[in-house]
Amino acid sequence: MEQAQDFLDESKALHALVAPLDDAAFGQATAFKGWTINDVLRHLHYWNWMAWLQLNDEALLVAQMKEIARAGGMQPVETAHVNDASGQALVALWMVQAERTADVFAMADPKARLKWAGPDMSARSSITARLMETWAHGQEVYDQLGVVRENADRIRNIVVLGINTYGWTFRNRKLDVPEPMPFVSLTAPSGEVWTYGEPSEAERIEGRADEFAQVVTQTRNIADTQLKVTGPVAMQWMGFAQCFAGAPEDPPAPGVRHTMTPQQ
Repeated sequence: MEQAQDFLDESKALHALVAPLDDAAFGQATAFKGWTINDVLRHLHYWNWMAWLQLNDEALLVAQMKEIARAGGMQPVETAHVNDASGQALVALWMVQAERTADVFAMADPKARLKWAGPDMSARSSITARLMETWAHGQEVYDQLGVVRENADRIRNIVVLGINTYGWTFRNRKLDVPEPMPFVSLTAPSGEVWTYGEPSEAERIEGRADEFAQVVTQTRNIADTQLKVTGPVAMQWMGFAQCFAGAPEDPPAPGVRHTMTPQQ
């Protein structure tokens, strides 16, 4: 699956960012819920392993889900899984598992149904979710280190996830789904234009694909992007878009998530 390579490439990009850091730097708190860079990597590593279990050990996957419930949250289990590893030792563990996960999904049937915490999902959806999580959680690391990320067209996977979760975003908040979906026209990192939905002057979203991806993953508030949003439905959607599973979450307040400067 192309998505398996895209996931690996995104993991390698994040690896290149953190590879030069000394161990102490991984203790920095990011703007995402105060998570440190260590917390981010432990989270990515654990769930990459859990995705690997989908194709290799479903019984252990189920047992781990029960352990998370027993522990009352993810972080204690994520930390225990790596025996409190941090810094560059953690980076090495995370990258080895990312490669293992990419390898097994590259050989999988994209349509295979796999067990997960919620409803079963396809193998393609699972590895796309790992790409999305790596990209989204990677954003807080880029932000904290003051680095503006250079995106590649593999973010199209995240854009499509954002488009496909349009209706779910409303239903997840127990709201009626406004139809039709606003027209979306986005410029990819390569300069290609990606369009979704039926053309409409009244309801539309235009701008950079990476900024749309930031909004649907809630790594940016819509007010902190240059996306042009036209129409009440488009404004409502971009106000709480959520392409990831779970209970409804609100995006960060305007100005909270951004690329840090040395003074900050």
